[in-house]
Amino acid sequence: MIHQYKLGGYNIVLDVCSGSVHVVDDAAYDIIALFESHSREEVLARASALHPDIPAGELSECYDQVAALRDAGKLFAPDTFAPMAGELKARTSGVVKALCLHVAHTCNLNCAYCFASQGKYHGERAVMSYEVGKRALDFLIENSGTRRNLEVDFFGGEPLMNFDVVKRLVAYARSIEKEKGKNFRFTLTTNGMLVDDDVIDFANRECANVVLSLDGRKEIHDACRVDYAGNGSWERIVPKFQKFVQARGGKNYYMRGTFTHANPDFLKDIEVMLDLGFNELSMEPVVCAEGDPAALTQEDLPIVLDQYEKLAELMIRRRKEGRPFTFYHYMIDLTGGPCVYKRISGCGSGTEYMAVTPWGDLYPCHQFVGEEGFRLGDIWQGVINAEKQAEFAACNVYARPECRDCWARLYCSGGCAANAFHATGSVTGVYKYGCELFKKRMECAIMAEIDRQMDDEPGADR
Repeated sequence: MIHQYKLGGYNIVLDVCSGSVHVVDDAAYDIIALFESHSREEVLARASALHPDIPAGELSECYDQVAALRDAGKLFAPDTFAPMAGELKARTSGVVKALCLHVAHTCNLNCAYCFASQGKYHGERAVMSYEVGKRALDFLIENSGTRRNLEVDFFGGEPLMNFDVVKRLVAYARSIEKEKGKNFRFTLTTNGMLVDDDVIDFANRECANVVLSLDGRKEIHDACRVDYAGNGSWERIVPKFQKFVQARGGKNYYMRGTFTHANPDFLKDIEVMLDLGFNELSMEPVVCAEGDPAALTQEDLPIVLDQYEKLAELMIRRRKEGRPFTFYHYMIDLTGGPCVYKRISGCGSGTEYMAVTPWGDLYPCHQFVGEEGFRLGDIWQGVINAEKQAEFAACNVYARPECRDCWARLYCSGGCAANAFHATGSVTGVYKYGCELFKKRMECAIMAEIDRQMDDEPGADR
């Protein structure tokens, strides 16, 4: 299967199953489009009609080059992954590598679009005790098998509302990791309201990454991310984030924004974040119930798709100017990329990765917390809802019939199970709006990476 598209002045051909990406001229682009469904004579006749200025011999040579790429497995490669989808995931069954610790089911902001119901997750406000957090870390070690590197994200609500417990849990993990043969990698996600010098020093010493919530433009951010008095938070958090990022040397962080129906023109928000000095960016589409005022609509879709293209153009332009920045969804490695397991199986929610509530309950991921039917068990008994976990163990790109003929399937791995559930009622459903956004992001990411590689070629002058 191939996917062809034109973007940024490039004719791009992606061979889906080999992962090969080809940049071709107009004649080759048309020959490839006709190659599988027509005979050699028909292809050359049509190509000649489309490109009358190209000699027949050159078109014939181009056809032979396409055939050679096919024979080398770099064009029209067969899909050999489907039979191994279940087998690969079964190999890691029972091995947990990451936990999302909900150290605070409470928040000091009252964000309008919050999927976590302002941090309460549709339940009671609570904070995690040290004893529960300690047991969660022990559970992770006990269920991690031979894995050495383990990941823990301190999450909320707002985790800094329980900062003392966060510090104690990290100290405990550090005290046992050598003895247990493990290495903990911590992440902190925060809205910034409680960031101070102590938080910055601690995070820079102990956290491999920090995720900082900022929606870009002041008027956009303050319309949604308000305190309980209804006041915006932009002016209070931006100076703290700037100090935080500067102290981290401008590395190992993400400014994480959310765009909604109020700002489908989210590139303006990215430009504001760049002007503030932030260069590691993520801007996520909101996911909420249909009819919610924040929900993206079909009328927003063409605007958002256009914004993704303009974002790629901005990234290219700034890179050429020596002012590059990173956009999370455009990070792609065309020479290697994710392993086959990840391409097929996805994030591992409910199997390799789980969320832990302040009471020690286990859920497949943070977006399922509060959905009682998705409670897997707890950190003392382990997983007892084997039937529900089996749904996630079987959740791979080939479990979704709609994905089998999609060119992006080995990049999205079937998409987010939580988004699928909230859109369709099934973890193996398809969130179609999200699919459209993802496919456009991938096209833009591939194009931007092609442009970078072209510039990096010796003697490049473009």
